Amino acid sequence: MEKLSVLADSKGRDLRRVRGILTVVIAGLVLSGLTAFPLVHELNLLAAMVSGEGGEPRIEAFAGLTRWILKVREGLAETQKSYPFLAYGTDWLAFGHLVIAGFFVLPWREPVRYEGVLWVGVAACVAVIPTALICGDIRGIPLGWRVIDSCFGVFCLAPLGLAIRWTKRLENREATERK
Repeated sequence: MEKLSVLADSKGRDLRRVRGILTVVIAGLVLSGLTAFPLVHELNLLAAMVSGEGGEPRIEAFAGLTRWILKVREGLAETQKSYPFLAYGTDWLAFGHLVIAGFFVLPWREPVRYEGVLWVGVAACVAVIPTALICGDIRGIPLGWRVIDSCFGVFCLAPLGLAIRWTKRLENREATERK
């Protein structure tokens, strides 16, 4: 009887861990999705933070980054003014992030049953890297920015890996309980 109690405690702990780490993943996807809607407004705020009068960088060490932020802001502002329908693409990007976040609710609720969703997430994290590096190069995105974009996939691998590990432990405990 005591062995079953220890198994139940461990199972509960692993379930809480999976849910906690997936809450972080879901929140990250939702936040990244929601921030893709107001891009021009966000870039105006960012530009105001990094540049002073006449677009001069506030911190000289970040002059290149400041110029890039100002260039992106200008591009988005001009596109918004002349071709506002192109922003519809980033609306769909935002929507995609929100939908992907929704899929992680399944393993949040039932990790063992929906472990496959976690593996799809791992595959997506890995696929972010060549996509950012190749497509970013084609679009003229500076290497540093492409590396930052790739980091989103890299940073999400760790929580998904932990969720998979803890899900495997849950699966093993459930198999032991059935015996």
